[in-house]
Amino acid sequence: MAEKRVALITGAGRGIGAAIALTLAKENTDIAVVDYADESAAAETLAALREAGAAARYYRCDVSDFAAAKEVVDAIAKDFGKIDILVNNAGITADKLILRMEEEDWDKVLAVNLKGCFNMIKHVTPYMMRKRCGRIVSVSSVVGLMGNAGQANYAASKAGIVGLTKTVAKEFGPRNITANAVAPGFIKTAMTEALSEEQKKAMYKLIPLGCLGETQDIANAVKFLVSDDARYITGVVLKVDGGMYI
Repeated sequence: MAEKRVALITGAGRGIGAAIALTLAKENTDIAVVDYADESAAAETLAALREAGAAARYYRCDVSDFAAAKEVVDAIAKDFGKIDILVNNAGITADKLILRMEEEDWDKVLAVNLKGCFNMIKHVTPYMMRKRCGRIVSVSSVVGLMGNAGQANYAASKAGIVGLTKTVAKEFGPRNITANAVAPGFIKTAMTEALSEEQKKAMYKLIPLGCLGETQDIANAVKFLVSDDARYITGVVLKVDGGMYI
């Protein structure tokens, strides 16, 4: 059997991050679950990962904190012996129209969503460079490609991830490290489930496939981009949006 890989996944306690973690765990990968919530909030995810045969450990971290991110990355590299895969999934929203948006709303979303990606990439890549191999996937959004009223901060952070990803792909390509982004559209989550039927119908009209995506759809895209099948793919933004961006 091939040697097990180690994946560091941020925001992996629940939702899309948990789906990515479980999907990779089934692909002969051990998982470092990095999240801001207490470990108890990720108990179900950790149990599922271990049931899938993965060595899984939880690390609490605010990815927007540069020093804390380094401390966690170093701890993961020590505990697992290496880091083969980085998935930047941690993200928050603070939606308001620009005229009502406070400076704090802007700063905290950019800090977690964009600076958090930079922090993890900055601290993980030295470990990947030593092995001359690595896979980095960051979760952007179609909102970062097309904008969205009421989400100036979120859209800017997700657009920034696109520019960051392309730059990382160019800088680290010579070390056999790929960097790609996944841009989800409307994905079925607790938040979208709380919408009224009228709101859902309005969303469906924007999507040629006529339905919301599942967290597994995003996980499948990440699984491909970190696989050997994607070894010659880097600097790409893979839209998983049911055609919404067309």
